[in-house]
Amino acid sequence: MPIIVDIDVMLARRKMSVGELAERVGITPANLAVLKNGRAKAVRFATLAALCEALECQPGDLLRWEAAETDVSDGRAAAS
Repeated sequence: MPIIVDIDVMLARRKMSVGELAERVGITPANLAVLKNGRAKAVRFATLAALCEALECQPGDLLRWEAAETDVSDGRAAAS
């Protein structure tokens, strides 16, 4: 997926645990792990706002777009 979630980076910068962040945001550690590991299909703006508030950051610090790799031989996106 071309959207990369960088919650790990912000957690490390803030010296905060996943459990502490989950508590501050009001979601379960399991749901935070799904988001953190890039397995989430969507994120609510309210959750994103709560993450930004807890981590004192901007949405762009947590999410970034990365172009999908292309197969040079035929120009199609490579399967991941």
